[in-house]
Amino acid sequence: MDIDTVKELREETGISIMACKKALEESGGDKDKARAILRKESDNAAIKKTERQTHAGVIEAYVHANKKVGVLVELRSETDFVSRNPGFSSLAHDIAMHIAASTPESVEELLTQPFIKDMDITIHAKIKEAIQKFGEKIEIARFERFTL
Repeated sequence: MDIDTVKELREETGISIMACKKALEESGGDKDKARAILRKESDNAAIKKTERQTHAGVIEAYVHANKKVGVLVELRSETDFVSRNPGFSSLAHDIAMHIAASTPESVEELLTQPFIKDMDITIHAKIKEAIQKFGEKIEIARFERFTL
């Protein structure tokens, strides 16, 4: 397996180089199988962190281009170190944009919806990927959707 494949998987997932390398080794160099391995590891990482408390985070605002739909979402993490990361802010923005497009009624419903930027995964799976990437518990505390 070459380093370029490891780098590509790292860039696509945001997960550490060592985890990407290990997944590619386990999959025999198959990137799709490696992604599946990384998803399973994301599940395991999320389970291990369920009891942790989230004391930091961001409130992200999204207003649709037509200025008739807006969303505020509170995305929480364990530390300010993670919540100040640009990738964390990007996740919060993507979730806010998803809420604007999909009109969930609750956080529980939101978590089960297919993610608008990648319909192959749910919002819950996207959160689990972030937990693996950042190494902390991440959760959507609440959101509000406004329409005109």
